Amino acid sequence: MVMTKRQIFVVFMVLVLLVALVCASHVTINEEEEADRILQLPGQPKVSFQQYSGYVTVNHVAGRALFYWLTEADHNPLSKPLVIWLNGGPGCSSVAYGASEEIGPFRINNTASGLYYNKFSWNTVANLLFLETPAGVGFSYSNQSSDLFNSGDRRTAKDSLEFLLRWLDRFPRYNQREVYITGESYAGHYVPQLAKEIMMYNKHSKHPINLKGIMVGNAVTDNYYDNLGTVTYWWSHAMISDKTYRQLINTCDFTHQKESNECDSVYSYAMDQEFGNIDQYNIYAPPCNKSDGSKATRQTMRLPHRPHQTFRQMSGYDPCTEKYAEIYYNRPDVQKALHANITKIPYKWTACSEVLNRNWKDTDVSILPIYREMIAGGLRIWVFSGDVDSVVPVTATRYSLAQLKLETKIPWYPWYVKKQVGGWTEVYEGLTFATVRGAGHEVPLFKPRAALLLFKSFIRGEPLPKS
Repeated sequence: MVMTKRQIFVVFMVLVLLVALVCASHVTINEEEEADRILQLPGQPKVSFQQYSGYVTVNHVAGRALFYWLTEADHNPLSKPLVIWLNGGPGCSSVAYGASEEIGPFRINNTASGLYYNKFSWNTVANLLFLETPAGVGFSYSNQSSDLFNSGDRRTAKDSLEFLLRWLDRFPRYNQREVYITGESYAGHYVPQLAKEIMMYNKHSKHPINLKGIMVGNAVTDNYYDNLGTVTYWWSHAMISDKTYRQLINTCDFTHQKESNECDSVYSYAMDQEFGNIDQYNIYAPPCNKSDGSKATRQTMRLPHRPHQTFRQMSGYDPCTEKYAEIYYNRPDVQKALHANITKIPYKWTACSEVLNRNWKDTDVSILPIYREMIAGGLRIWVFSGDVDSVVPVTATRYSLAQLKLETKIPWYPWYVKKQVGGWTEVYEGLTFATVRGAGHEVPLFKPRAALLLFKSFIRGEPLPKS
């Protein structure tokens, strides 16, 4: 059939229109992404990689929006995986901890006037997406104030999945990228719970998220075994007396979040009378002290055992970094550069939210069933522990993981960093466990070189080096 000139013209115009529509859709996405681009943070050194930050609305009815900060890989970002980092608490900020004192490319200087480069940043290996979740953490917010008083594990996981789906719409170049979820402490709940949500979503989606694995450090895992392991750590490291240890074992029901008054009084006695003035997040280090001589305290961190209020330090590290973060991220020029606090939240940005922490509504008693699902689903799973943390100690994690009863593939051995023992590790069928020698609760803060080597091994799917 030979088309007339008029028909050819009509076909041509239709094609032009289709091309225009496709281009327009790309322009819309690119414009939304471009609006989130960070041009320069105040006091930031020059870098070669791109950064983006802003909000993704996860519930339009309630007006819940989660804040993120993406630091792309410093070389060949298009060929690198996407790594999501979550901090715990619940109620603590991934911007304050993960981004600013652990795995991010910048550190805040001691006057909070600017930033300096972290040569052990994980963005030398991957694109890093720091997420402040749930709403009420850091810059993330809700227009429904009751949301701050009824957050819990379930809604956090569902909102985090909604965030990721909407974020991938905004950044389509990450759609088929390998995705890994990482975090520490109470993110021992967040990370596996989000992984489970993604696995469920992928079963019914034509466009599945390319989730490859998870890695968690000093992770809250199972109420009973975490608590038993914590009390055992305190006793085995001479933090408590034999008498107090026996009282805790005999009086406390380690399964529940809320303990009896008798058990609580033993916990209080141990902390007030026997621990002494130590940093529970690193038992061999002195705490940060305020200029007035009083002890500076981290926000209460809700854990399956008892909450603690301490700071952390190790020789060679500044223990007051959280304090600098709270100054830096409350600066109007910093918030403007980050596209943050656009709704003028009626409270200051804080590293942790006391409101969320005190009003947490639902928490899984054990995450071990999700581990079994992830193992069955073929995800790469790594769990690591800084071995001088008494808050979620190595004994707690070992007791918890032992309940999985996994077969050993590579027996226990020391792994090395620059010819020194970096820690110990064992590879099981479906899971790798590693300790980091001399590291506290925030492993990348205390042992950045070892943490980066750990992360590289995880991303490559290779056992840690034996020499």
